[in-house]
Amino acid sequence: MAFSLGFFVYVTVLHPGVNLKEIPDQPAAGPGQQLAGEAAPAAAAVDMTKVEKPWVEEAGVTAHGAKVYANNCAVCHGATGAGDGAAGAALNPKPRNLIEGKWKVGGDSISLFKVLQNGIPGGSMASFAHVPAADRWALVQYIRSITQNKVKDDPAKLETFAKSAK
Repeated sequence: MAFSLGFFVYVTVLHPGVNLKEIPDQPAAGPGQQLAGEAAPAAAAVDMTKVEKPWVEEAGVTAHGAKVYANNCAVCHGATGAGDGAAGAALNPKPRNLIEGKWKVGGDSISLFKVLQNGIPGGSMASFAHVPAADRWALVQYIRSITQNKVKDDPAKLETFAKSAK
């Protein structure tokens, strides 16, 4: 009670307030620069139906994968991929930390696609077969873009698998 009363007196009587003349008229960043806390400029939207090889790394596909991730994966894996999503807290086993890249079922693009397709039996990773294949490939590209310990892909093997993957 005494603290509340003292705080009230301080804020209403003693505190000098905010001098609006001290707030700069110009933002801290110049033209074309990003302000702190501001989202990075979005990459141009990509029409995934027109992408011939969505398994091949491309900035637009990766950006699309980030959107797919935000809509389908962030609730468990967290906004940054650290495995700390709100729904993931109730799961056992806990969602994978995608940034660290310690994979249970391999971490190459084919393995990631198969996990998205089938889930992990006996684990908490559900199948995302309902997501279109091109979007799953974009998601694979995004996951690989945030992973620190990438497993190297065999381009020929990836191409062969990807052409038949549904």
